Amino acid sequence: MSQPEGLDAAGARLAEQTIVSRAQEGDLASFEVLLRQYQGPLFRLANRMLLDRSDAEDVVQDTMVLVWRRLPTLSDPALFRGWLYQIATRRCLAVLRTRTRRQTSALGSDELQQAHDEAHTDDPRPDDPASAAQFAAQLRGLDAVLQTLTAEQRACWVLREMHDLTYMEIAYAMDLPVSAVRGRIARARQNLLKGMATWR
Repeated sequence: MSQPEGLDAAGARLAEQTIVSRAQEGDLASFEVLLRQYQGPLFRLANRMLLDRSDAEDVVQDTMVLVWRRLPTLSDPALFRGWLYQIATRRCLAVLRTRTRRQTSALGSDELQQAHDEAHTDDPRPDDPASAAQFAAQLRGLDAVLQTLTAEQRACWVLREMHDLTYMEIAYAMDLPVSAVRGRIARARQNLLKGMATWR
């Protein structure tokens, strides 16, 4: 007899809290477990926020160094996930604020496909070349529309839609009221719907 899904999630949260507690005590092996678990999701967050692979890699590295240094100050291990996303999101916003105006391509279509597959493992990969090409074009279109959003709208939308953070977790990560998070996500969705209308 299998456990209810809620119990599995609760068990996973408890296991993560134990790993975080050990890492807080200086256990490098436990921190490496956290690093392996969150490195991919943080890269996808930074890449969608910054639309630049090199900047995204830098943000992930900076975030993990900062997390290791500040981990002993985290008061409750249960808050680790939201705290981690807060640090990464703020690093992304800092890069966006200081970035000089330059044109960059987000990723090649193969890399976009791979990043999407990693983020959405339940989604089927297009079987035929025409579908794969259309899918890659849609991802490039999404990146182009994401660039038109404000940094805060983009951050809120990416955290919600691509990383499944709750509104409360996003509010914590962004240092915003929950109502402001809802508003930014609603506006981001409207703008994305308009921008992606040609792909419907």
